[in-house]
Amino acid sequence: MPRMNSDPRREAKVYLERDMVEGRLHRIGLGEAIIHSSRAPDKETANEDAAALVPFSNMSGVLAIADGAGGQRDGAQASALAIDELRSAINDAARADKDLREAILNGIERANRAVSALGTGAATTLAVVELQDQTVRTYHVGDSMILVAGQKGKIKLQTISHSPVGYAVHAGVLDETEAMHHEDRHLVSNIIGSSDMHIEVGSTAELAPRDTLVMASDGLFDNLHMEEIVEYTRRGKLPVAAQKLANACRKRMTDVRKDRPSKPDDLTFILFRCN
Repeated sequence: MPRMNSDPRREAKVYLERDMVEGRLHRIGLGEAIIHSSRAPDKETANEDAAALVPFSNMSGVLAIADGAGGQRDGAQASALAIDELRSAINDAARADKDLREAILNGIERANRAVSALGTGAATTLAVVELQDQTVRTYHVGDSMILVAGQKGKIKLQTISHSPVGYAVHAGVLDETEAMHHEDRHLVSNIIGSSDMHIEVGSTAELAPRDTLVMASDGLFDNLHMEEIVEYTRRGKLPVAAQKLANACRKRMTDVRKDRPSKPDDLTFILFRCN
């Protein structure tokens, strides 16, 4: 696999405690990714989400999102630390000519140890996408979700949230609408910063030229239905799709109505397409 000539640390794009008005577009691997991260409306403390795009070679790289838990500085510290440990592990592997899959697993394990060592009870989710040529593989801990949608709207890949409600939806016990309003929706059963953390590794999936990969913190999935997310992102240029998604999500957070979901929260998402 061809490695990059420059130090990968100079190429990584890391987003911490951001409150962005519009997304930022970057090239990574064989495609483009746009990232948006903003804190909840009227929130005075820091955005507890963190995200990164980390190149590994000319044709591969990593996308990652962490959603900190614990409130105020603890959540922001946990998500930033998880992203930093993952980025460091990928950089180490790139310099040593090691396997990217192994680097991601090592990075997530390192993140868990580092967050646990804080000793404050802080924790974070961590969702990771491995990009290799035109294929993707998912890795996740917690309820930050990843999906792939085709241009016609078909969902080709979707991770299962590590929560009682997420498992109930997967089993068909709850539908999506019931899940969005369930009182236990935010109970997470697997998280970075826990002694019993486990990593769920997905199978590989090949992206067609017009497929869109979406990964996000629960600020997105708590405010928009799945079909709405797919409709906003399945076509059009990435910056336009990202802005529509962010605007729709913020409107839901600030315009409360009984007939649709609304939960103010930090919002971070990444959209990716192969060229």
